[in-house]
Amino acid sequence: MHLSARLSAKAAAVLAVGALALTGCTNASSTAGAPAGGPSGGASFDPGSVSKDDALAAMVPAAIKSKGTLTVGADTSYAPAEFLGGSDGQTPVGYDVDLAKAIGATLGLKVEVKTAEFTGILPALGPKYDLGISSFTINPERLKAVNMVSYFNAGTAWAVQKGNPKKISIDDICGKNIGVQTGTVQEDPDLSGRNKKCVAAGKPAINVVSLKNQTDVTTRLVNGSIDAMAADSPIIGYALKQTNGQLEKLGAVYDAAPEGIAVAKSDTALADLMQKVITKLISDGSYKKILESWNNADGAIEKSEVNPKVTS
Repeated sequence: MHLSARLSAKAAAVLAVGALALTGCTNASSTAGAPAGGPSGGASFDPGSVSKDDALAAMVPAAIKSKGTLTVGADTSYAPAEFLGGSDGQTPVGYDVDLAKAIGATLGLKVEVKTAEFTGILPALGPKYDLGISSFTINPERLKAVNMVSYFNAGTAWAVQKGNPKKISIDDICGKNIGVQTGTVQEDPDLSGRNKKCVAAGKPAINVVSLKNQTDVTTRLVNGSIDAMAADSPIIGYALKQTNGQLEKLGAVYDAAPEGIAVAKSDTALADLMQKVITKLISDGSYKKILESWNNADGAIEKSEVNPKVTS
């Protein structure tokens, strides 16, 4: 899950104080736009189907209401949550993008999803982005830095080549080549912790192949240059579908945790409003329709909370 999954706990603490058919592709990040066999050509969810809620719209902060646009920061390299697709290959799409549009429609606002470096989103909340919707796992470190409104559940999952030809076991990856996206919880603390155990036991260290874009990690697994990859459960499921049976899931999902919409720490009113909007979208069925359109209804939550209590 991107802590979900993506900024590491260590980096979050710093904030608190300061497709493809992937086969043959040499640059997956530039070719993994419109999903094969899934929503494509732009938005998969019509925000026009969501009605404006006048009572909630009246609660929109004056600064946002005056510009009429909700600005959202997202690392658009993390399909199926947020990535670039559409007819031009440059349009933000994904279930997080559709959720942002549904939030905007509820509040009578336009929505602008801006592509951003994952680690740069939280520090820019307030002056640059109204919201960060980019598969952020809610953890204690992030809660010190920003407000988080829960909207999804994800865990860590693994994938290997179809048939697991290298006979990889999650319980025995010492000396193996394991791919992860840079800054995710799969990189740290998961693999870093496993690596320490390997070294302490006198076994070969794990060769952690950390890449900026998840699509590049997936490409390497398909091509066989890494032995396995670990990522958020929605991303693994999507990768399996996109690679047309060339990969398979390894083991079960673990360490499931809530993901949250990030709001500046000082803006509690906006965080409270986001919780109310998500609650409405859950109750009217729009929320479930969005997740179903991206084959991720398993991650649906029943209740949204502001800054829910989490232990890790």
